[in-house]
Amino acid sequence: MGGDIIVGGDIVVDEKIVYISLGSNLGDRASMIERAIAALNSADIRVTRQSSLYITEPVQAPGQPRFLNAVVEAGTSLLPLQLLHALLKIERALGRRRITPHGPRNIDLDLLFYGSSVIRSKELEVPHPRLTERRFVLIPLTQIAPEFRHPVLHKSMTQILAETPDRSGVRLWHTAAEGQIAGEG
Repeated sequence: MGGDIIVGGDIVVDEKIVYISLGSNLGDRASMIERAIAALNSADIRVTRQSSLYITEPVQAPGQPRFLNAVVEAGTSLLPLQLLHALLKIERALGRRRITPHGPRNIDLDLLFYGSSVIRSKELEVPHPRLTERRFVLIPLTQIAPEFRHPVLHKSMTQILAETPDRSGVRLWHTAAEGQIAGEG
């Protein structure tokens, strides 16, 4: 059981710190991310820190509208698969329809880390298997958790961001004119 606590015969799971990425490239993107964060807080996923919003180029499917992306840190007592299903339920409730892989989406929620757990199952991989290749995840994650260490690579988010080969454009949303996105070299 590890750090679990037994109260009145029931097992109470310690709250885990999790990191979740949020993205949207359809409709009112900022409002959709705000609504997703509110939904997280209503689903036993207590948001404790939130990055700024970043405007980013679509990475795997050029020609789409630009994304707004953010990362949140949250505490939850949900187990990993329960958390995954809660995120999928929130996406569906906000109108997400998975029609085209890597296609445009009004909301996308990805579980990046579940504490320092390493999970490899048919349904879920944690840490997120592609986060080290995605500046649109690493920049907001580094903003709120620069010293958080990847449980497999044993590197901080700051180190991983410095080493990523991804050079796609990522800018703070409130300071970037949408037509002036550029990669950092």
